Amino acid sequence: MSNKDSFTDMLAAVQAFHDKHDFRNTGGEELAYRVALMTEELGEVSACVTKGKDIHKLAEECADLFILLIGTAISADFDLKDAFWAKMDKLMQRDARMINGRIRVSEFRDT
Repeated sequence: MSNKDSFTDMLAAVQAFHDKHDFRNTGGEELAYRVALMTEELGEVSACVTKGKDIHKLAEECADLFILLIGTAISADFDLKDAFWAKMDKLMQRDARMINGRIRVSEFRDT
């Protein structure tokens, strides 16, 4: 039985999906292909927001994107959890600025 709050169990579920469809041997783990799929899913997330779709549809599309991100970590053989925490550490060190009335947190470069 899986723990729905466990990233390890989410990773195992996505790995099982990859294994079920033999992604490794059928092109499903090719990184350029995965980027195209993520782009498509991000477009669907965007459409939910811009077209005023309900929150359940937005959640479903975000889940699709999240599953693809986890699968990309599997395909490229990196630890997404470690990458997440390393990036969060960097982000927490950054300053925020208001740009065009919205907050932006970035590595600002003064030109």
